[in-house]
Amino acid sequence: MSYAMGGRPVLVSTQHEDATADLVIAELSRRRVPVLRFDPGRDFPEHAALAARTGPNGWEGRFTVGDRSAELSAVRALYHRRPNRHATDAGEQWAQFAAQENRRGLGGVLGALPDCLYLSHPQAIARGEYKPAQLDVAARVGLTVPTTLITNDPTEAKAFCGEQPTIYKPLHAGAYDVDGETAGIWAAPVEASEMDEAVSHSAHLFQAQVPKVADVRAVVVGTQVFSAVINAPSGVVDWRADYLSLTYEPVFCPQEIHGALVKFLAAFGLNFGAFDFAVTEDGEWWFLECNPNGQWAWLEDAAGLPITSAIADLLENGASPHE
Repeated sequence: MSYAMGGRPVLVSTQHEDATADLVIAELSRRRVPVLRFDPGRDFPEHAALAARTGPNGWEGRFTVGDRSAELSAVRALYHRRPNRHATDAGEQWAQFAAQENRRGLGGVLGALPDCLYLSHPQAIARGEYKPAQLDVAARVGLTVPTTLITNDPTEAKAFCGEQPTIYKPLHAGAYDVDGETAGIWAAPVEASEMDEAVSHSAHLFQAQVPKVADVRAVVVGTQVFSAVINAPSGVVDWRADYLSLTYEPVFCPQEIHGALVKFLAAFGLNFGAFDFAVTEDGEWWFLECNPNGQWAWLEDAAGLPITSAIADLLENGASPHE
């Protein structure tokens, strides 16, 4: 089947099992928007073929996955969710070479399609994942940011932790294996007395602890903001560590915060962001971080937020305020 005669398709780049992407694909299918789903790390090149040529108006040709294909010049949008990386074998130079060629070849073409909306562009997502850049941009667009120290100097870390209640959190929220179980490193309080030479082994992020009474997750799609209060048990610093005890309710996003979030995304060239805020007793929202490709499906269901529809609208319309 070719989409050349069936309307402009949306490409969905994600893992074969992705319940969040399934929601968006089902909504696009309901609207009769053609979708081509693929996982570049698993499908290419064994189960997919790329034939792309330069043309007067950009890349032309066809991308085929199994028995379905899309004309490159007709793609209206690419939804970059959570695809697998191209596999490499550390012991085989040819495999490493092939993986790099696949990433730069397929990824390079799909990242440079004419008249294509990206939600979001993989390179923009990569730039937006750097927390130092996030904190800088957040302050510049008018969000309230906790005092933060990034250091590998134990003396600096000890002095900072001695100035105010402090939390530590990783600069990259990756998954880790602990005795065969997947685990994460959550934000947690730290004391000056805990600072020793181990700090010198890598960069660390220390941040003044916000005296919060609740958390807010704000999901931004284009220029739309969907916000929910996350209520965790008293004393929980990082709500992600105790999902079973959380309750949710939708909340209005203040206009000045709304405008700042749109500016934040524009600064990184993003069309999506999942923002985390700590809310104090006086109602002030403190920016903590943004996941430029964060999860949202559980929050849509728990707080009744129409995020699937908003994402489908953006992908279907193929127009971005930031591009």
